[in-house]
Amino acid sequence: MQKAHHPELGEIALTEVMAALSDPIRVGLVRVLADGHERGWGQLRAPVAKSTLSHHLRVLRDAGLTRTRQEGTRCYVTLRRDDLQARFPGLLQVVLSAMEIDDVGSQVGLREGDS
Repeated sequence: MQKAHHPELGEIALTEVMAALSDPIRVGLVRVLADGHERGWGQLRAPVAKSTLSHHLRVLRDAGLTRTRQEGTRCYVTLRRDDLQARFPGLLQVVLSAMEIDDVGSQVGLREGDS
């Protein structure tokens, strides 16, 4: 795997962030990662094929919502909460609250034993 590109803080565009959050699977991934813990890709449970999950994680990374770290053959992902707060103060909290109220992305979670 080649080194993943992560947009610098000033490169994170609101339109890209909002576009990335337009899919319920990606919303669910953000909800799972909002607890602040780094998660291995294998810990994530979603009702899609592994290749589709990988695509969704790449969309979130390319938009600047997440950071991916590779360690050997494993990949780990975290939510860029501090960067998003610095770039768009309050946005992530408002979006997370709305997601919870509307129960968007609830089909995404962690595999059993990985909470």
